[in-house]
Amino acid sequence: MKYSGIGGQAVMEGVMMRNGKQYAVAVRKPDKEIVVDVKNTKNINDIWHKIPIIRGVVSFIESLVIGIGTLMYSASFFEDDEEPVDKSKLSEEELKKLERKEKAEIGGTLVVSFALALGIFFALPYFIAMGLNHFSLSNAVIAFVEGIIRIAIFIGYIVVISRMEDIKRTFMYHGAEHKCINCVEAGLPLTVDNVRGATRFHKRCGTSFIFIVFIISVFVFMFISFDNMWLKLLARLLLIPVIAGISYEFIRLAGRYENKFVDIFSKPGLWLQRLTVMEPDDDMIEVGIASVEAVFDWQDFIEKNKECF
Repeated sequence: MKYSGIGGQAVMEGVMMRNGKQYAVAVRKPDKEIVVDVKNTKNINDIWHKIPIIRGVVSFIESLVIGIGTLMYSASFFEDDEEPVDKSKLSEEELKKLERKEKAEIGGTLVVSFALALGIFFALPYFIAMGLNHFSLSNAVIAFVEGIIRIAIFIGYIVVISRMEDIKRTFMYHGAEHKCINCVEAGLPLTVDNVRGATRFHKRCGTSFIFIVFIISVFVFMFISFDNMWLKLLARLLLIPVIAGISYEFIRLAGRYENKFVDIFSKPGLWLQRLTVMEPDDDMIEVGIASVEAVFDWQDFIEKNKECF
């Protein structure tokens, strides 16, 4: 496998693919037409994208903003009471007003989503684990139990939502995203037949990233020893960006290199992908291919790296 630098996520009835300063979201509309929207991101070669750990925090925030924005864009095609706005027909003033509205909606959604995630996956396990103080256990043991509870809640959450039809289809588009990237990185032409035969698992997956965050948090939280439970919780929350930055470095390493150390520590995340990444149908694969081709010249990539495959 040859590292391509492309990555993405599934959206509602579609796939978002990012490459460098550009990202594209391809959506299969209700009328079966594939619509593709390409946008530019901020400069990824600034100093904040070069400093280890810091670049992980910056990339994580950027991914959240782009992810929510593309999810909202894809969902707009399936709102019963509202037709998607044709921006080409808007005046410059109307376009700016619409963009401000979209940014406000994305910002609000981001804040609410982040707050819920902190409450469910960090605060809740913490308070449950605090009940073990009655047994006079060490901070390290309590932090370990807290980590196990956190992982159990996350897996339970995934199992529950995967039973929803819309989520199940999104997980299938997640598979289309992975299989398209794996096809290209294996040096194969990006066709439906080749993509269908590619694996649906990938080491750079967001599912693996979240799982690595949870694992690393277990070891980091073992060293937090405030007597006040609220200070201890605050310290945990403040350390989340640092943990995310460390996890990003591992995922980045896993995506670029093959060795036993990386393979061993990637296995839990790859196993968890069995719950969040499902086999797509050919229509979904076509959408994935459309999103890749909008931002990535896979033919040039294969030609330049043919000796590596």
